[in-house]
Amino acid sequence: MQFTEFGLNEQLLEAISYMGFEKATPIQDQAIPHIMQGADLIACAQTGTGKTAAYILPILNKIAGNNDHLTRALVIVPTRELALQIDQQFNGFGYFTDISSIPVYGGGDGGEWEQERKSLTTGADVIVATPGKLIAHLAMGYVKFDDLEYLVLDEADRMLDIGFHDDIMKIITYLPKKRQTLMFSATMAPEIRKMASKILSKPAEVSLEIAKPPEGVLQAVYLAFDEQKTPLINSLIADKPECKSILIFCSTKKKVAEISRTLKGNNYSVAGISSDLKQSEREEVLVKFRARQIRVLVATDVMSRGMDIKDINLVINYDAPQDAEDYVHRVGRTARAETTGIALTLVNRDDMYKLKKIEGLIEKEIIKIPLPAELGIGPEWDPRAQRPNKRHGGFHQKKRKR
Repeated sequence: MQFTEFGLNEQLLEAISYMGFEKATPIQDQAIPHIMQGADLIACAQTGTGKTAAYILPILNKIAGNNDHLTRALVIVPTRELALQIDQQFNGFGYFTDISSIPVYGGGDGGEWEQERKSLTTGADVIVATPGKLIAHLAMGYVKFDDLEYLVLDEADRMLDIGFHDDIMKIITYLPKKRQTLMFSATMAPEIRKMASKILSKPAEVSLEIAKPPEGVLQAVYLAFDEQKTPLINSLIADKPECKSILIFCSTKKKVAEISRTLKGNNYSVAGISSDLKQSEREEVLVKFRARQIRVLVATDVMSRGMDIKDINLVINYDAPQDAEDYVHRVGRTARAETTGIALTLVNRDDMYKLKKIEGLIEKEIIKIPLPAELGIGPEWDPRAQRPNKRHGGFHQKKRKR
């Protein structure tokens, strides 16, 4: 559908046109009518499908023009980065309206706390918050959600993975029972449906095809021993000068530091990002990466969802994701908006069972590419691989040929 067919007000249509959007994505096409009709909604769609605009537009359409600046909408998200990005999108789509929004997230200084306190008491139209920081404000007793009309849980599955279930349920006790609740998730795990049954009322349901990487992604796997991974990354980057924006995911902060240090030693423009950085430092790194002042960004899993950066050419999974669904989110950082991209995953012997789960989820066998000759021979692919039994020392690995 064209955005003009949804019945949105002229200010929103002007902002949409100014931002260069014309045709709604499938999730927007299916979700927006339900939200505008006032129904609770549970929607399942992967990263990069336009789900944020699917709830921002109907919410702005309803609350624009109130002029009372009472808090009408609360959006709860798992990470600070996502809170900032959604707040920016509210400001972008609401540019020609009088709507005000504010992000509320952890890791800030005293000045940010005071600004958040003021907005939560005097009333910003939209609050975009991480659960822990919002609960800290609620505990002070000055937050009032008496006029709240919308509650949105974005990346609900990720919040449950992180352990925010109890925090979310506590926040809901502060909200009016009469409200419209919208839940967006990349997966529809049983835990998601269980939570939905508690907090949604006769919800409409929208479910797009999930857990499939974009069609434009060229996916491949290198079977590599751990000591071969960093030399392999060096080789991959050197062989792909056309890739101007490269994102590397790994499992620990220590690996972020080690990989960043090694790549800098080879004169690549690289930065690492993890929870060790202050929020202001993380934002600065992302700004430079978006502006392509940094060619290579090395990140922990916290960045795998909710990061809105366009035109990433190459995603490298230094470690196979723990959950198959996270593979889709990581790979979804490239080939967005019908572009093309490359996603490479480095898999050691112990992680072969994870690769099997990924292939089962996406219903596709991922091509295995031989290592460059100078790196030697990697582990042999075992299609029967099982989860390592750590009590007995994990898998027995064959010695590499010299």
